[in-house]
Amino acid sequence: MKKHLLIFILLVIIFLPLSAQKKKDALYLKNGSVIYGKLVEITDNLYKIQTSDGSLFIYPLSDVEKLVKEAPLSSARKENGPGSALEAGFLIGAQISEYPAPFSFNVLGSYTLDTRNIFSLGSGVEFLGVSYSPLFLEYKFLLREKKTTPFFFARGGKLFHMGPDDDNSIDNNEYAKKNFKGGLSWAIGTGISWAREDVEPYLSFSFRHAITSYVQKTWNNGSYYDYTYEDTFNRLEIKFGFRF
Repeated sequence: MKKHLLIFILLVIIFLPLSAQKKKDALYLKNGSVIYGKLVEITDNLYKIQTSDGSLFIYPLSDVEKLVKEAPLSSARKENGPGSALEAGFLIGAQISEYPAPFSFNVLGSYTLDTRNIFSLGSGVEFLGVSYSPLFLEYKFLLREKKTTPFFFARGGKLFHMGPDDDNSIDNNEYAKKNFKGGLSWAIGTGISWAREDVEPYLSFSFRHAITSYVQKTWNNGSYYDYTYEDTFNRLEIKFGFRF
């Protein structure tokens, strides 16, 4: 548990700077307009500023009220188009299990449709005792188009075992090595996101159901038989992520 918590804190520290808005030169004009970009030069009483799309604007000193460095305010969200996300979190619960707080880290590719509908395909790594790689589809619905909004989401897919099978030799002629398998996985939940200029941090809470299994030869009545054992996780899943 402590090891997983340290990993989670480390990931937050790594990705948290990505959520900070980038500061730009802001040229305030006397007519009330604000031009954000990169100040190229000030010469002959002229301000030359280049915007993010490459356009160059030139204003005389008499039209300029002030020049400052600040992050542009963003009240709108992406209307349509592709995106990506990184997220990490825990499956928390009091269910009887050998693994009290499984940890997961996922990468998602997404597409936004009409601002409030986000469709994603994701994968990553989940440590449910041993390492698994999930493959899932997700649908997220934003309740509002404002920069801060709650959302609902649902995702479903399958877990695939990543590492080698258990290489323990037969112990006391009773148990053989474990051949780990994956299983179905789905989640449904809610959360809140904060749209920034270049990145959208979000926090989500969901009910997560996951099944893992392994096949093991078990000694019974003088012979070995293949038995399948399942571990079922019904947990509260808490995740923190960044969408780009």
